[in-house]
This record gives sequence, C-alpha cells and structure tokens, in this order.
Amino acid sequence: MHPTLRGYAVAVLETAAAEGAAAEVAAELGQVTALVAGNDQLATTLSDVAVPRPARRAVLADLLTGRVLPATVQLVTRVVEVERAPEVLPALHDVTELARAEAERVEGETVVAEEPVLGRTGHRQLLAGYAAAVLHGLDVAQLEAVEDELFRLTRIVESHDPLRRALADRNLPLDHRRQVLDDLLRNKVHPATLRLAVRAISGRVRDIVGNLDWMVEQVATARGWRLARVRTARAIGADEQRQVADALAQLIGQPVELQVSLDPDLLGGAVIEVGDLLIDASARHRLDQLHDVLLGSEGATRGAKT
Repeated sequence: MHPTLRGYAVAVLETAAAEGAAAEVAAELGQVTALVAGNDQLATTLSDVAVPRPARRAVLADLLTGRVLPATVQLVTRVVEVERAPEVLPALHDVTELARAEAERVEGETVVAEEPVLGRTGHRQLLAGYAAAVLHGLDVAQLEAVEDELFRLTRIVESHDPLRRALADRNLPLDHRRQVLDDLLRNKVHPATLRLAVRAISGRVRDIVGNLDWMVEQVATARGWRLARVRTARAIGADEQRQVADALAQLIGQPVELQVSLDPDLLGGAVIEVGDLLIDASARHRLDQLHDVLLGSEGATRGAKT
C-alpha cells in the first residue's frame, strides 16, 4: 500500500472509530472488495491503465454513493486516486485488512499493530495522506486557523528544548508523548490541529520540528497555496513581505504564503525555503563562501613551488 494511501486510510478509520462505525466500515469494505474481485468487467475497468483515473473513480462513486457509509466511499475512491491502476485490487484488499484491524482494536480484541518502518520520503507521504483526510471538508477559515495554530505550535516546540526532547524521546511510550500534546492543546485549538500534531510525533521523530513544519505545509496546500519559510536577520515590513511573496509566486507559478521567523545568526539577508527550493541570500552564507575561497587560495599559495 502506498504510504499516502495508508496515511489517508488511518485518518478516515480513526474518525469512523470515534463515531462508532469502525466495524461497519470494515464490513462494507470487505463487501466492496469481494464485489470488485468477483465482477470481471468491473475489475478490468478499475485496473485498466487505458481508462482515465477520473473515470475509474466516477464508476466507483456512482456505484457506492448512497449504498454504503460516506467513509467507505471516501476510502474506496481514494484507492483509485492514489494507486496505479494495476495495484487497485491489491490496495483495496490492504485497506480492508487495515479497517478490520482497526475494528478489532476498537473492540479490544487486538493490540495496536506497529506502523511499517518508512524512510523520510515515505513518512512524509504518510503524513501528507493523513493530513488530506483530516482536512477534508474544512472551509477556508478553518484551514487558516489550523495553519496558524500549527505554525505557532511548531515555533514553540522548536524554541523549547525540554518539550522538543520529550516529544522526540523514543524511550517514552507513544501514548505518553501524545498525552503531553493533548494536555498542551486540548480545548485550545481546532480538533484538526491536535490530530495533525499528534500524528506528527508518531513514527519518525528524529525531526519533530520538520514533521510539524511539513504538516503546516499540507494545510497551506489544502488552501491552494504554497508555503515559503523565510528566516531573516531582521524584521521585515508588510511591503517587503508582499514583494517577496509576489516574486516567489512568479517563480513557482502558484500563490505563496510566507512564514517569517527571525534568525540573528544570519547576520543579514534571508534564507527562503519553498518545498525543495532553497534560496540562501544571507550574509552568513556569503561570509562562509568568502571563507572557503580564502582558505582555498591560501592552500594553493602554500602548495605553490618557489
């Protein structure tokens, strides 16, 4: 199962469990999987690379809407959206098994299964899928609130060493680390903010701040914006921020929202990150480059024959 699909499914199943519908969703997914596997025409349509993805998704949506729970429709159509056509049937089976495990966990028949070990990219994909499900259906105002709350939480964790160490301590049970966040945030932030923050401290925790920042970026993406993290040596005014945002929007072809933080260690200038794009226009960077050049010149001079 693709990590993005797994993250999405975990979030949807968590919501179903909270609503008391975990067993029903699992049963319906089993029925849908059996229906697809037992109908050659339907199975061929869903696994045919020549059939456009939107068409395959529409077939399932038309077939299932009004006949099963919305969560079941959400999961089945997500399989088609995320997985390659030949992997749709195996992925349906995997999601069904995940739903059954969640239903058994809710009923107390099994312990929580460990999450698969993922690399950095896979873990980020899982977080993105989880965020997409949690943010599904939120309006713009709610998304803006969640983004702001997550950003402020991230900066608090980044600047508070004891809190960051506690959240990243793999020797502490995950439930204890989750309780730390729950005590800190419950009834103070949007429920989606708490869910995203809790998921960010699960799995790979060597970069808690990076995980939280990634969640902030997912919320910005859900609003149709790209997030640019700007570190500056000095505070910049609204006009300068607008100029930077406009220049970045032209560069990447998408509206850009700035998240600005002060970093006096830069000495001057700024460092800008938009996804994988890094623009280092800081005085510190220029000094480091000059230092490297001078050292190189010195080494060449010392090695020169007289």
